[in-house]
Amino acid sequence: MVEIGSFSMKPMKRVKIKWSPKFAYAIGLITADGSLSKDGRHISFVSKDLEMITNFQKCLGIISKIGKKSSGSNKNKVYHVVQIGDINFYNFLLSVGLVPNKSKVIKNIKVPEKYFFHFLRGYFDGDGSFYSYFDPRWKSSLMFYTTFSCASVVYIRWLQGEIRQRLMVHGHIAKSAKNSAYQLRYGKAESLVLLRNLYLGARVSLSRKRLKIKKVLQLI
Repeated sequence: MVEIGSFSMKPMKRVKIKWSPKFAYAIGLITADGSLSKDGRHISFVSKDLEMITNFQKCLGIISKIGKKSSGSNKNKVYHVVQIGDINFYNFLLSVGLVPNKSKVIKNIKVPEKYFFHFLRGYFDGDGSFYSYFDPRWKSSLMFYTTFSCASVVYIRWLQGEIRQRLMVHGHIAKSAKNSAYQLRYGKAESLVLLRNLYLGARVSLSRKRLKIKKVLQLI
């Protein structure tokens, strides 16, 4: 209960907290590209991709003004941003493992078993990548990798363990040469297993990544 003068107000509940495939996907997006304000109320989500912003809003059942912002040395406002003011949802995010300034300190996220891959797909759309190439050492040898990135090695090891426990694929963790992030990588054979589960029953995903993966897999 929030006291304002002689009145009492219940904290606004804009987000319905109920686990579902879409809700888990949104939690994955927040884990990748969201941030919790230190004021204990606001959650922001930022992305260059407008589709990701609209997916985020749809999955949480909210309508918020979409703003624009710049980042780092780039003064052009190329990033889309939405902000949610919801103490109840903010406290829920704290309870599952998210914290302000989470990048290097996040450890794990408490996700119900049946929704883990929906959460993982959201995280992949935010902080994952898929790339392919033909290896010149072998004729017609198409290689591809699925990766997840995070500045917290504790979190990336947790993610590796959760995926291994469910799919028996191991991946490989390496530190990025470009920045301080850690990268969890899966090669061709393990990617086939991972991607099949990542998109199983998917009702929402980032279309450009999904299409890119589909085009590559059609070459096999």
